[in-house]
Amino acid sequence: MYKCLLIICFIIASVAAVKAQQIDSLGQKSKTDKKLQQKLDSAKANPIVPKIKPKEYHPDSNHIPHKAVMHSLEIPGWGQLYNHQYWKIPVIYAGLGLIVWAYNFNRVNYIQNLAIAKYREQGTQPAPGDKYYDLYQAYQPFATDAIDDAVTGYERNKEISLFGFFAAWGFQTVDAYINAKFQHIYSMDNDLSLKISPALMNQQAFATNFNGSFIPGLKLTFTLR
Repeated sequence: MYKCLLIICFIIASVAAVKAQQIDSLGQKSKTDKKLQQKLDSAKANPIVPKIKPKEYHPDSNHIPHKAVMHSLEIPGWGQLYNHQYWKIPVIYAGLGLIVWAYNFNRVNYIQNLAIAKYREQGTQPAPGDKYYDLYQAYQPFATDAIDDAVTGYERNKEISLFGFFAAWGFQTVDAYINAKFQHIYSMDNDLSLKISPALMNQQAFATNFNGSFIPGLKLTFTLR
């Protein structure tokens, strides 16, 4: 009888201790959340805002756009050299060189096909050893209309290549003027600002753990000047 009574008392005491521990844990959790909420409210009331200095422009008044234009008109890439944009110079010369190659290719083929077309029109052919003898023999399987079309096509491509050369020259001149104008009037620096500060973030409902509803984190603030 006394043994049973002793066991019942022990069970009651254990249950009371567990319940008290749970209540204390809940109270501790509530206090932690309350402190975190106070910190969050304080952070919202007094946000950390990086100090932004007024923009200071440093235009280069000695950089003359007219000089950049004249340099580019005289020699391609000279205006880019004046603007200190050295990487554009090989690009310009590669483009102009490609256009020159295309022009020369179409010019040579135009001259050759025109000569063969004239032989066909006159009903004659070059003698062995002449300049166009081998080419005339190679063109024997082709009709006269096909050769005439080739002459027209090569002539058109030659004119397009010539136009493209002057267009590219003009484009690099305009590019030199625009960049020189910006350097003359506006600041060309890359002044970026980055600030890292601590912050408290709300957890999503599905990610909330037993330690609290807020988690510490870092806030990155970029300021473009």
